[in-house]
Amino acid sequence: MSITRIEPGARMSQAVAYGNLVWLAGQVGNPGDDVAAQTATVLANIDRLLAAAGTDKSKILSATVWLADMADFAAMNRVWDGWVDLANPPARATGESKLATPDYLVEIIVVAARD
Repeated sequence: MSITRIEPGARMSQAVAYGNLVWLAGQVGNPGDDVAAQTATVLANIDRLLAAAGTDKSKILSATVWLADMADFAAMNRVWDGWVDLANPPARATGESKLATPDYLVEIIVVAARD
């Protein structure tokens, strides 16, 4: 089996596919946007990367959501709830963490299956 690296850079790849699994790097939104807009951008990036790997959000196995402030939990969830495949919701954990810069309010990491 070969390893496929999607959007590789000097430090990391945005996604790595091996066999029937795809791992996405943590996806962040646009600095300066509010948490809802950043979440929408993150989810669009996840859709794009999963498509590049030959899969989609219905095949997400797990998601880890990091918020800079848990006070943003409800706002992030409103966007997530409008995006997630309700017939195939992944396992998910959400926590609060200091992110790479104070401008990032949310970061989401997913692992997905592909056929």
